[in-house]
Amino acid sequence: MTSTSSSHSPVGIDFGGSGIKGALVDLERGDFEGERTRIPTPDPSTPDAVAAVLVEVLEKLGGDGPVGVTVPGVVREGVVRSAANIDGSWIGTDASAVFGTVTGRRVLALNDADAAGLAEATYGAARGQRGLVIVTTLGTGIGSALLQDGVLVPNSELGHLEVEGRNAESHAANSAREKEDLSWEEWSERLTTYYRTVERLLSPDLFVVGGGVSKHADQFLPMVRIETPIIPAVLRNKAGIIGAALHASRA
Repeated sequence: MTSTSSSHSPVGIDFGGSGIKGALVDLERGDFEGERTRIPTPDPSTPDAVAAVLVEVLEKLGGDGPVGVTVPGVVREGVVRSAANIDGSWIGTDASAVFGTVTGRRVLALNDADAAGLAEATYGAARGQRGLVIVTTLGTGIGSALLQDGVLVPNSELGHLEVEGRNAESHAANSAREKEDLSWEEWSERLTTYYRTVERLLSPDLFVVGGGVSKHADQFLPMVRIETPIIPAVLRNKAGIIGAALHASRA
């Protein structure tokens, strides 16, 4: 059933590998306004197929506020420039234009980890933090967001660093832990190697670790042996939606 809400609150939509999730967002509280809607990601997840789901999500949510959508790839001025974990047909696609055309609304696309970083810097674990904060999302891959005194430096893609001769996320993402049935201790050793590499490159003041696995942070973060303070995210899987809505409202 289509919602009859007349809310002017911004909408955040998180385009992920398994699901496309959306919610109206209360920017005062930094939380969802009402229930979240989720529809499985189509296979293949081509731009047209995802755009059709986006329309369905917006119909369910109602409202007429600005719309922000996360994309798991590099996004420059709305155009997708990489597709490590989504359909290759996204490369070169103006996601903001495609989504805007099918919905008849102004839609702004941004990298999914950048959205999470914005949310954590505004409402979560990185709020009020000075210096360089790196928010990492551990999931199917490793997403990253760089925030200098709270200001986003977009599209950092630190999950694709070469670490010990391999793509970091193929070895250290949460998907690798699940696929290889690693213990928390075994996985924390890989994370230690990864975060030490990032430390050497960028000398951050703080790491914030997000993604769904961050709810188990007490099982692995204490075993990550690095010099930089490293703490779990606060917003977890809400961060992408909240950050996307925040980005759309600021624009």
